[in-house]
Amino acid sequence: MINLPLNVDYTGKVVVITGAGGLICGAMARAFAQSGAKVAALDLNLDAVKRLSQELCDEGFVCKGYEANVLDPQALEDVHKQIINDLGKCDILVNGAGGNNPRATTDNEYQHEAIEGKKSFFDLDPSGVDFVFKLNFQGTLLPTQTFAKDMVEKQKGCILNISSMNAYTPLTKIPAYSAAKAGISNFTQWLATHFAGTGIRCNAIAPGFLVSAQNRSLLFNEDGTPTARSAKILKGTPMDRYVDAGELLGATLFLCDDRSASAITGVVLPIDCGFSAYSGV
Repeated sequence: MINLPLNVDYTGKVVVITGAGGLICGAMARAFAQSGAKVAALDLNLDAVKRLSQELCDEGFVCKGYEANVLDPQALEDVHKQIINDLGKCDILVNGAGGNNPRATTDNEYQHEAIEGKKSFFDLDPSGVDFVFKLNFQGTLLPTQTFAKDMVEKQKGCILNISSMNAYTPLTKIPAYSAAKAGISNFTQWLATHFAGTGIRCNAIAPGFLVSAQNRSLLFNEDGTPTARSAKILKGTPMDRYVDAGELLGATLFLCDDRSASAITGVVLPIDCGFSAYSGV
């Protein structure tokens, strides 16, 4: 159980969440389930969403885990049919699948610091860059093409995308991920405009820096002290700390609530401890 940040009621709503096997979207799945929703938790890692589903069902909530490749249109259509049979047609879609790849990451922050044998900008793998763009952009576009059909039919619904601080100002070392997330922010506005006449709203949240299993070694040394990169991040964050995944839930539940946020669409909301507001001076 988690303490919900808002008193919202999603009873009867079918919420589809991609990337639900991860830290952020797993917490979102739990929050929606505790708010009464019927949650479809999608991830390429079936074991992860099965564990999540079992935990929530044991606590008396409704959640089913599904294996889904967000880059495979046919696989998404197959899962869509299963969800309709199991839970009903989609009311809310959270596009949470995404991520970076080492093949699209440089070792040095700046070209003048390039060292022989380390990966520089000129060594970036085009296939790695392509993968990052596909995972983040097409991994949002394809599920939206699949599940927004239900919303168009109902003339009502909500889409929530996951952008990033990188969308505002690109970070060193990760050019593909930064550009891909900027694309997600732009696509969010495009979808909001495109679907406005159908009763569908589309917004995004832009999480700040979180500590996860994926980035812990980049942020902390083995003895628990912050790395140089971590020190830079915190120096540029007015609240001088990292964001907790639970701190994303209030905005998530608010933006997807048709009563509270009925006139809000096309918004990308930073949740970043002030990182995007600080100029460094």
